[in-house]
Amino acid sequence: MKAIINGLRYDTDKAIKIGEGGSDGYASSTDFHYWSAGLYRTPRSGRYFLAGHGGPMTRWAKAVGNNGSTGSSGIVPMSLEEAREWAERYLAVEEVETGFADAIEDA
Repeated sequence: MKAIINGLRYDTDKAIKIGEGGSDGYASSTDFHYWSAGLYRTPRSGRYFLAGHGGPMTRWAKAVGNNGSTGSSGIVPMSLEEAREWAERYLAVEEVETGFADAIEDA
């Protein structure tokens, strides 16, 4: 998946995938709450982004008509803090430790 956002190109084929998360409890991709996303870091500038898809009741929804929405897909740029928080919520501990080694410290 590719997107150009604010003059920056995001490309899942060239980026480093940190991990993948998704909706818990919604097994069917036809469910309005179903979503799946991968967290990536660009190799050149180290920018973080989500690339994913989901139903009309998710962050991936797109407006249609006057009051409707439909499922869609896309790319969402994230700051280091946003990406780390997302990773802590949806990824395994090992993926967070690997993807954010410089941003994590022992308690």
